[in-house]
Amino acid sequence: MTDISGAQQSPSGSRSAQEWMKVLSNYRQPNTWRSWYEVGVTIGPFVILWALAWWSLSVSYWLTFAIALINGAFLLRLFIIQHDCGHGSFFANRTLSDWVGRVLGVLTLTPYDVWRQSHAIHHGSTGNLNRRGIGDVHTLTVDEYRALTPRGRLMYRLYRNPIVLFGLGPGYLFLLENRVPVCFPDKARYWISAMATNAGILVFLGLILYFGGIMPILLIFLPTTLLAATAGMWLFYVQHQFEDTHWEGEDEWQLHEAALQGSSYYVLPRILQWASGNIGIHHVHHLQSRIPFYRLPEVLKDYGELAISNRMTIRESLQTARLHLWDVNRKQLLSFSQALAPDR
Repeated sequence: MTDISGAQQSPSGSRSAQEWMKVLSNYRQPNTWRSWYEVGVTIGPFVILWALAWWSLSVSYWLTFAIALINGAFLLRLFIIQHDCGHGSFFANRTLSDWVGRVLGVLTLTPYDVWRQSHAIHHGSTGNLNRRGIGDVHTLTVDEYRALTPRGRLMYRLYRNPIVLFGLGPGYLFLLENRVPVCFPDKARYWISAMATNAGILVFLGLILYFGGIMPILLIFLPTTLLAATAGMWLFYVQHQFEDTHWEGEDEWQLHEAALQGSSYYVLPRILQWASGNIGIHHVHHLQSRIPFYRLPEVLKDYGELAISNRMTIRESLQTARLHLWDVNRKQLLSFSQALAPDR
């Protein structure tokens, strides 16, 4: 990626990743009142829009649908709050963070303890070719793809197809896969987390069905959930799946360098940055995950070199959807046509 002048940017500026870790540790302290404020200005409009959408069922189904889509932005932001709770960055009190995260997990359809563990694995192994498989977008190297059977290649191509990855995938992940702890099937605590979340979701949907019938579920619950899930999937994808991202084998891999070099700074319009809880400032977040999301812009303001490193605009991000295979020699993420060209 390049800066706005077109010059290639170093992802770490004049400091090493380890030096940045020390600098960024100064931003880790959350402000309790600010955290509760962020909860209020997110869940308040979320509830109001839910009520407004429900009322509009008697006026126009299209109006209901439109309101539900708008509310997807607030549900996405609730997920970011849950995400920060999982990192222990949202409240200084870890017990409070965990219980806020668990309650929000009912609304986001995400069992908190299961997700927290899988996401911790993602943070602890990002960019490591030998530790792929949990909490990441499945990515093969060129040689691994070439070694697959024809059926295996077809399945991988289907998985990486944007229609599957961003169309069918979010609904499958949040509506179905999250219902069981597939990554940790033999751990009782994660089954408890998943089943407790499922019970909360069933109570929530049961009340909706009892008082409003099926239409609020079809025209409010599902559109809101699926839009937030799709937006979340896209954000997660572009934050690590770009041409000059970072992958190394175990022997060469270094956690902090991978976090800084393998995560993008997704430059979004202010309203989208607010709705996504500044998660686009992902290179800073991955390097120091204990920074509350509302302090991430403060880091960029104080350290301009981070504001120009790994920048990705919306237009540039659209091109990442055609990247599928990691070339270990060129150290680039390539499209199928680039990776499998005859002259390679």
